[in-house]
Amino acid sequence: MTKEVREKIQALFDLKGLRMTRPREVILEAAFSDRGDHFTADELFEKARAIDRSTSRATLYRTVALLVEGGLLHEIDLGKGVTSYDPNFIDSPNHNHLVCIDCSNVIEFEDLHISVLEDCITRRLGFTPASKSVQIRARCDALKRAGTCVHLVD
Repeated sequence: MTKEVREKIQALFDLKGLRMTRPREVILEAAFSDRGDHFTADELFEKARAIDRSTSRATLYRTVALLVEGGLLHEIDLGKGVTSYDPNFIDSPNHNHLVCIDCSNVIEFEDLHISVLEDCITRRLGFTPASKSVQIRARCDALKRAGTCVHLVD
């Protein structure tokens, strides 16, 4: 976990009047250790339990809700029928997602043109952007060409 992430988390806990307990530390370590990984609550629970078997689901759900409320995690729908969480908005707040509907691979990307377009659209319609989410769902060209894809799970 980077120093910046740690400071933002501590500021959120201070604002809410919460102490940094060992169970919360474990959950935060699991959530922010692998930069770039999106995860479901169940996947985060398994990562946290691998660090400390005493991690409880109740603490995990409360901590995740707090992190979402504080803008440190973002809830996203990657088309798997469950809510996933994205820890990358701290380092990369303007990133977007390309989701392959064939193999479920998720690729994060940033594009200045999309940011400019979003700004133009909201201003033209009389709004000020507060948050945004761009997700492109697409078919895997590798699967189409070769009949297989390294990300495809059988």
